Amino acid sequence: MFTVATKLLTPPRLFIPHKTFSFSSFTLMAAATFSTSEAPLKRKLSPTKIGTHNGSFHCDEALGCFMLRLTNKYSGAEIVRTRDPQVLETLDAVLDVGGVYDPSRDRYDHHQKGFAEVFGHGFTTKLSSAGLIYKHFGTEIIAKEVQLDEGHPDVHRLYLAIYKSFMEAIDAIDNGINQYDTDQPPKYVNNTHLSSRVGKFNLDWTDPDQSFEKENEAFQRAMALAGTEFLDSVRFHVRSWLPARSIVMACLAARTDIDPSGEIMVLDRFCPWKLHLHELEQELKIEPSIKYVLYEDERSKGWRVQAVAKSPESFESRKALPSQWRGLRDDELSKETGIPGCVFVHMSGFIGGNHTYEGALAMARGGLKL
Repeated sequence: MFTVATKLLTPPRLFIPHKTFSFSSFTLMAAATFSTSEAPLKRKLSPTKIGTHNGSFHCDEALGCFMLRLTNKYSGAEIVRTRDPQVLETLDAVLDVGGVYDPSRDRYDHHQKGFAEVFGHGFTTKLSSAGLIYKHFGTEIIAKEVQLDEGHPDVHRLYLAIYKSFMEAIDAIDNGINQYDTDQPPKYVNNTHLSSRVGKFNLDWTDPDQSFEKENEAFQRAMALAGTEFLDSVRFHVRSWLPARSIVMACLAARTDIDPSGEIMVLDRFCPWKLHLHELEQELKIEPSIKYVLYEDERSKGWRVQAVAKSPESFESRKALPSQWRGLRDDELSKETGIPGCVFVHMSGFIGGNHTYEGALAMARGGLKL
């Protein structure tokens, strides 16, 4: 019997504006018990069995098996790796093999002709077996780990965010979908992403031991890697992403209290804000868009006024600070702006600083007018 159990460190206590909670034991009993129909093993059989194909494996079925074993229904399930249709028919769940997508029977293959399932919610990438498992079980997994009801709005927000930032790339790579619409060859080779690293666990052709047992051990390691990174993503989104989103949402709602234009936002606590701001503006249909964000610099205890980029990936600002201010510092800048306490404005105009909040706000208001 091949078994592995990976146990995380002491679960952290987390603060989110909605509630304080700790992770339920992220004890990864999603590490596996394996068998193959070709090489049955003597063991005490688990009550449920998950099937996937034997032979070369990919990230999607490794992660899919891991995620299924995080659910109540398949906790501790045995992993059966085979392509024998008669064996597959007897199993409780089957993924990435069998030519059937039928959630009512827990069949999750994506290779069959006519398969075109996507995640929905605005995502259009065709799903892999991992994406299928996440689509149907993701909210259960997230809710259980953060100890919230499955219908809680934050669970839904996390569900969408984790698909966008983590799961969709696995679906796309497995289905051979390029990240960019171009016929140009890539400028470099990227073999460092998760799907590539999982693939490297496959047995090397030079290895004299090509046994089913050795293959299963390799798949076990692939599951552990993919699963650990999945849970790391969940933990990051709960610990960091969701609280930051809540802060930005509250500050965005208060924007007209800062300035009647509604184009200046002040962070009452610094957090990663750029992606959240763009997403929330689109989601809430905010008009006019935010031009400047003010926040306190923890190191200098001064204030920053930062121009918002046109998009999260862009270096071009929606409205850079005025050209006549750029590159100036201290007294020279204060004289030019007529605002006391100025520290600097970057040569590109994307950011500036002032010793006080009032000064930074005056710079932002001046930037709107010029």
